[in-house]
Amino acid sequence: MKTILLVEDGITESQTITACLQNAGFAVINTGSVEQAQPKVSQQHPDLILLDVILPGQSGFEFCRDLKKNPATKSIPVVICSTKSTPVDITWGTLLGADAFLQKPIDEAELISTVRKFTR
Repeated sequence: MKTILLVEDGITESQTITACLQNAGFAVINTGSVEQAQPKVSQQHPDLILLDVILPGQSGFEFCRDLKKNPATKSIPVVICSTKSTPVDITWGTLLGADAFLQKPIDEAELISTVRKFTR
């Protein structure tokens, strides 16, 4: 079973995404901040990271950059899920190493399709 690390501080959004992923057969590790997510990455080695941009403390953009600069984590696919989805935000996320960008509210079929694409 593939494991997805979800970094999302919105309770409703986190519950919706988690249920969608679990119904599709994925294991989900939930965290509400980058600070909570960092040890999970090294301890649990997720197959993919779903990452909000606006988080308490460090932003999702900064965390994505850090993950992609680190040799131990740079191969983990990062999918940004955010309401911040202007062309500038999408370009910025791509430049920082995001593998894909999904706009909130999340379309469940698009979420599952994107996650499956990167976890084959």
